[in-house]
Amino acid sequence: MALKQKGGEISGDTKKRRRVGFANIDTGVEANECVKVFLVKKEDEVGKTSSYCIDLVDLNHFFGEDGKIYGYKDLKINIWLSIVSFHAYAEITYKSTQDGGKGITDLKPALQSIFGESLIEKEEFLQTFSKECHYIRNIVSDGKVLHSDSLRKDDQASDIHLDAEGPTIEVICTELHNLPVGLLYSRLVPLVLLLVEGGRPIDVTDPRWEIFLVVKKMQDPSGDSIIDLLGFATVYRFYHYPDSTRLRISQILVLPPYQGQGHGRRLLEAVNSVAFSENIYDVTVEEPSDYLQYLRSCNDTLHLLAFEPIKPSISSVVSYLKEGNLSKRTSKLRFAPPANVMELVRQKLKINKKQFRRCWEVLIYLNLDTENHRCMENFRACISDRVKGDILDKNAEANGKCLIEVPNDYDHDMTFVVFWSQAGGESDGIDGKLEGDPATQEEQLSQLIDKEMEDIAEIAQKVSLLHNS
Repeated sequence: MALKQKGGEISGDTKKRRRVGFANIDTGVEANECVKVFLVKKEDEVGKTSSYCIDLVDLNHFFGEDGKIYGYKDLKINIWLSIVSFHAYAEITYKSTQDGGKGITDLKPALQSIFGESLIEKEEFLQTFSKECHYIRNIVSDGKVLHSDSLRKDDQASDIHLDAEGPTIEVICTELHNLPVGLLYSRLVPLVLLLVEGGRPIDVTDPRWEIFLVVKKMQDPSGDSIIDLLGFATVYRFYHYPDSTRLRISQILVLPPYQGQGHGRRLLEAVNSVAFSENIYDVTVEEPSDYLQYLRSCNDTLHLLAFEPIKPSISSVVSYLKEGNLSKRTSKLRFAPPANVMELVRQKLKINKKQFRRCWEVLIYLNLDTENHRCMENFRACISDRVKGDILDKNAEANGKCLIEVPNDYDHDMTFVVFWSQAGGESDGIDGKLEGDPATQEEQLSQLIDKEMEDIAEIAQKVSLLHNS
């Protein structure tokens, strides 16, 4: 980590003038205003601000109680992060320092809270490009290959085309408690903290954690194998009573330069393949981002389109929406999938019930005539009923959810069980509850329904493109 002060020494006359003047109050600077992180693959890219710069989440919580940096004039923190060894080097420059009443922020602890031991000095950082050029290749050598295909990618497009002569994309699974793999994950944690809102590291000492790595394999002109890491997913194996296992995806991240190329779907498909081959109970995702939920719903809906046993139930609902008049209904339509269908989907496709309900609405939408006004009004009425039910469930959950700690074999302080009291239940995904007077609540409800309709239409459009490609 390099510290550089711009400008020369302050003259004696200037010092005297400062003593008789009024000190400026230091209001501080937001971390995101002065911190930039660049991803680099070659030694000659280090130090160049033309390198790939990533969009960062809010970094303020790493810098003291109020999240600001104090005491520096014209502060710049440029960090180069190697996507070869995943070490980092920070260059800090400023014109001057002065205590303006809030002290001078010590930057080193804040940066180490993000990068840990992967933050190293420049000379050592530059050496990693040669010394650790095969770091990823060595890590994945003992992993299990779950998926492999050849590809050819046009540099100017995001679509990937199969090509037997191109590089190979593989998804490899390995256990995180394996020491070298755990070390790799510790170097990936900064990316989680920098790119995922609310991201936090996992406990790699627990043997139930696995990591899925999507990599690109190539050969250099000499025939030597080169492996680049494109993204990863961490997955936990939960016990499911009485004799089964549930897979939960905790983190899934594709490195920014490789996003939009289908690697997120590859990771999801690899996790699903494990669930199928081992007859896992189902697959869940821990607090998915909006985009991950979108990607997951597209993927699962695509599988459901080809699943014949659910088609009669879909046809039944679609027929009713086309022919009925729900504006005059006196009770809520039984729009949700039948219980036996949900159970069959869980058994065969490993899609959990809450996720299947989301995909169910997309499947219905795909079978509707969007130009038929009555049909779409009926569909919206069903979505309205579901949204209202979600809000009621959310309120009940807030009143009924409880946590209790339980011991385990690894770290009893970190283990707990979630349960609901009699008044509680599982939520279907609406955050928060309606507030304000009845008119305001009605407007909020209408906006929620509009958003749900837009999300369903967007997923349906993507699924149609994937299905027809």
